[in-house]
Amino acid sequence: MKSEGMAKNIALSAFGFVILITGFVLAKLLPDTRGIMRTLPYICIGIGAGVFGGNLGTLIKKLILKKDPKAAKEIEIEAKDERNIAINNKAKAKAYDLMQIVFGSLILVFALMQVDMYVVLAFIAAYLFIIFSMIYYLNKYCKEM
Repeated sequence: MKSEGMAKNIALSAFGFVILITGFVLAKLLPDTRGIMRTLPYICIGIGAGVFGGNLGTLIKKLILKKDPKAAKEIEIEAKDERNIAINNKAKAKAYDLMQIVFGSLILVFALMQVDMYVVLAFIAAYLFIIFSMIYYLNKYCKEM
């Protein structure tokens, strides 16, 4: 494994940890705020936890695989195996189909609950973005294959 890849993961883990701690500090110090400052600490906690955890996990994996080249080679072969790729793609397709149903149901439920219009419109915009992305890639792959 490359050491600069590990340096990047260390830096991003540290950055994520700082954002995470900043979120906790803001949540503790600013309990009675309004507007964006009310949600900012929790956004920082979420983003910080994701960046910290993701990069720390990748770093640990790289360190373990660096110590065991045989296992690293085996994992690389499994990742490139056509059967595993097909299984992964099929699982993603099923998850996408399920996501369409869940997302559409959430939009309908939010509309029936009379949630603010901008929230429903944001969900609809995200839903349409996903659908149009699927149509784009469907056309792209039909032309390629």
